[in-house]
Amino acid sequence: MRRLTYYVASTLDGFIAGPDGGDPSGQSYFPVPADLIDYMVTNFPETLPAPARAALGVEGPAKVFDTVLEGRASYQLGLDAGLDDVYPHLRHLVFSTTLPVTEGTAVEMVRTDALDRVRSLKQDGSALDIWLVGGGTLAHSLLPEIDRLIIKQHPSVIGSGIPMFAGPFQPTLFVPVDATALDSGVCVLTLDRR
Repeated sequence: MRRLTYYVASTLDGFIAGPDGGDPSGQSYFPVPADLIDYMVTNFPETLPAPARAALGVEGPAKVFDTVLEGRASYQLGLDAGLDDVYPHLRHLVFSTTLPVTEGTAVEMVRTDALDRVRSLKQDGSALDIWLVGGGTLAHSLLPEIDRLIIKQHPSVIGSGIPMFAGPFQPTLFVPVDATALDSGVCVLTLDRR
């Protein structure tokens, strides 16, 4: 069965974006250093947005994920940048009950129960895993089905913002299986559900 992996950037205090919920990439607390880009190109090239893939000359099939899931707010960041499908190279599902369906795009709007949809995806026979890109509310709702966390942990503390998991108290244990420290100070932590 394929895994659901929450692959996300985070601050040391567990935030994936600032209080305004805007795109954190390139902010002072979330720089995108060259060694992180190299790490992503080498290990998870399919997680780069289409414009970045084109600029870096990244081509070819996916290595780890063939499906990406995101919530309304995460998807809105792409729309605000003029992109109705930031990941056209992946099967792309957006979980929202309020966003209209965008004509002419392969993005699938999911308006039904997120857990049921993910359980169905995990059983569909694909050889590659499912990537949860964000945000915190969707991540919390899918926590019972998250098998792996891959956290690009930045050496910053911001005090408040959008948490990795936004929802009620729900203790869930994971165990570390890998850590890669990059020269820039970013540490990529991999943890599997206990």
